[in-house]
Amino acid sequence: MPSAGIVPRRAVQLAALFAMMVAFTAQLVGALLPVIPLFIAASVVNLGLDLVLQHKQPGLLAVLGRIRFDVTVRQLLRDMLILVGLLHIDGINPLEEQAPLTITLLLFYGTHFVCQAVAVLVRRTRSLPFVTRNIDASALRLCDAPPRILSRQTGRRLLRFSVPTTAGMMLTAITTDAYWGGIGLAVSLALSAGGTLYLSTWLLPKKRVANEKQALEWLDNWLAEYQPTVGMYFSGGGSSAYQANMWLSTLAALDGNPIIVLRERFMVQKIEATDVPIVCIPKVANLMRLEHSTLKVLLHPANSGKTSQILRIPSIKHAFTNHGESDKLSSCNPYAKAYDEVWVAGPAARDRYQLADIGVEDKDVIEVGRPQLAPIQPYAGAPVGRPATVLYAPTWEGWDGNPGNTSVILAGENIVRELLADENVRLLYKPHPMTGSVDPRAGAANSRIQAMIAEANAGRSGARPGPEAAAELARRTEELDALTTSAFRKSADELERMRLQGTPQEGRAAAVDAAVTAWEAAYWNSFPQWEHRIITTARPGIFSCFNEADVLISDVSSVVSDYLTSEKPYAVANTSGMSEDDFRANFPTVRAATILTPDASGVAGLLDAVRNPEQDTLAAERAELKEHLLGPSDPPSSVRFNQAALALGTKADERRIRMESRLSGIPGQRSQDDVNDAGTAGHETSGASDTTAAV
Repeated sequence: MPSAGIVPRRAVQLAALFAMMVAFTAQLVGALLPVIPLFIAASVVNLGLDLVLQHKQPGLLAVLGRIRFDVTVRQLLRDMLILVGLLHIDGINPLEEQAPLTITLLLFYGTHFVCQAVAVLVRRTRSLPFVTRNIDASALRLCDAPPRILSRQTGRRLLRFSVPTTAGMMLTAITTDAYWGGIGLAVSLALSAGGTLYLSTWLLPKKRVANEKQALEWLDNWLAEYQPTVGMYFSGGGSSAYQANMWLSTLAALDGNPIIVLRERFMVQKIEATDVPIVCIPKVANLMRLEHSTLKVLLHPANSGKTSQILRIPSIKHAFTNHGESDKLSSCNPYAKAYDEVWVAGPAARDRYQLADIGVEDKDVIEVGRPQLAPIQPYAGAPVGRPATVLYAPTWEGWDGNPGNTSVILAGENIVRELLADENVRLLYKPHPMTGSVDPRAGAANSRIQAMIAEANAGRSGARPGPEAAAELARRTEELDALTTSAFRKSADELERMRLQGTPQEGRAAAVDAAVTAWEAAYWNSFPQWEHRIITTARPGIFSCFNEADVLISDVSSVVSDYLTSEKPYAVANTSGMSEDDFRANFPTVRAATILTPDASGVAGLLDAVRNPEQDTLAAERAELKEHLLGPSDPPSSVRFNQAALALGTKADERRIRMESRLSGIPGQRSQDDVNDAGTAGHETSGASDTTAAV
């Protein structure tokens, strides 16, 4: 069943298409009869409607393009109908007056097509085989991009430059004086010709960036100078960037020279603020240049089809870190055996891989903890003198259709209803960003839950923070945005952004951390403690929500494992259809949780345990489960993670030495490590399936 917002939008689109067809028909009728008022009104409305749709409904016009009724055809048809209309108006001499107008109109279209050809050439010259961020790439002769309307917005350029033509022709239709049409056409022709000449200046040597060969040579030289040792490799869709972003601070803290390797150009701007150099290399042939660099270790927070391409480089050791751990099957994907090592948080994940029997050997599983969990604050006791804050953070529905993946569909509304019925509860609702992306029922349930929360807020009242709190949040937001976002012109293209996002200022990373902490404090202080919150934006992050909450309700997901760092009470919704005993047996992360059935009957008991610690019978189990899931706290996870990276880098060095010895003819015994290296390289070259691990 379509959502409520889809039907009106489709109705608007159909109405716009119908209005355009009516305008063309009216323009034709007005031109042939002729009916001058109808002809003029239809011509103006037709062009105006197309201009509006170019801004408001570009997707709709793209559909027209697929049926060969694109903007050029539409505008040419409009202009031809105008010429036909002028032929039928008494007082306009076709030979002496309209012929020059027709010739000038053809010249205008000629310059339009020349401008389009120049735009294609300019775009080609401004496309490098890679994209960088946090790197000084000025040696590539980067310069500002040409205006978008000239280089990339073909339709808008034609329509806007046609406005003087249409206006002049309409004045000619009213006055029967071809002078006005000539003026309009002259202005349009001047705009088109002038724009073409201006755009052509980007083909001159002064504005031409490095060609592909020069750019790749620059990349090789930069790699040789920077000498990266450890990096993160990431490939994915636009909504998956969070999987990489959660590892940025950990990567930056590693010993050596870190680097981020991406494959999709758009992803360069999806990566959050970091000082780590970013290189996006879309083509496999260019990616292979990393084999000749000093890069030793690549960390992989997700699987993708393009992962198999980087795995073909045997000189780099690869570790799968995943983007979270849970008891779901996606946390022990068979793809993991393609990596040299699989890094997990604690013993639970090691056991999970062995029980799954997917070909990952126990010796290749390395326990490193979860270093990014350091900001999560420990349990500070029951809420006193304020409402209990409940964080409901369900995961998404997943790809396999398993009803136990997310509680949103079967239990979400019941859980929220029970929580909203308690006057001493403040609810923080933070759904997974991909909720509803596969199953429309999850999206519909998510919308209903948000409506329930908004209605509950409308029925609550109490003291609110003063205007100074909102002012502080606005100030902190401005400070944080200034540090974490780059201001680009609307016409800025990839190369202009590369130039503007060069080497970051020293100390920016520490300034960002401080700004985030200050922003989060200002955010929570700007709302009353009795008001429920719906959080669907990237900020505040999930860890900040953890610190604000007294108890978590979630599903079987990495959120549960991460939350256990605090040792606060938590509950997990069982929508799998299993009995509670089977549910606990199949999913170890719920061992210390309160289990909620789809009817949410256990919510009241959960809240009692939160408010009265003497009724909390699971505290000791949470502490034990925390270590089982996340490993020991000593040495700290950050230390263990760094040690694992250094150890894997040492293995890469050892392999390089062995290979150099063979090439130089030095005899040596072929160890089992050599055999493993050769076998791994052969396996990696054969490719791998396109599977994505989702948590």
